[in-house]
Amino acid sequence: MALIALRNETWGFDSNCFVCEPKNQLGLRIPFAHDDERDVVVAEFSLDATFSGAPSFVHGGVSLAILDEAQSWATIAVARKFAVTGETTSRFLRPVRLDKTYRVEARVEDQGDEKLRTTAAILDHKDRACVESEATFIVLSEAVAAEAIGQPLSEEEAKYLR
Repeated sequence: MALIALRNETWGFDSNCFVCEPKNQLGLRIPFAHDDERDVVVAEFSLDATFSGAPSFVHGGVSLAILDEAQSWATIAVARKFAVTGETTSRFLRPVRLDKTYRVEARVEDQGDEKLRTTAAILDHKDRACVESEATFIVLSEAVAAEAIGQPLSEEEAKYLR
């Protein structure tokens, strides 16, 4: 397995992403990678009581944010498109516990010019799914992408648009 680190600074614009940005001191700071042999985006994480819902469980909304971020990175690393979440459906199967190590994996299941369908799961140490998600992502136009990042896109970045 060849893991390729996924970093915001690769794109030449600032990010303060709650889930993945290592400089966001209030965020999760989860480092994502592209497993180019399996063509999935992966990350391992463990969260402390800062991110609790029930006293010993990770807040469900935080789990959803992790799944969404993994799927978003999959649109970039696997499908090579900048896209935003259009619709998502999730299933909570087991609790995600505080101070335990989990892995998230995300895949692109279907790709069109304007939409992508992704799936993701948070897996425990026994590879059992704790939370699963399926989402539709909308590929950004050049105008929306420039508005989102606050500057025109480079020629290389424009290749990731519709």
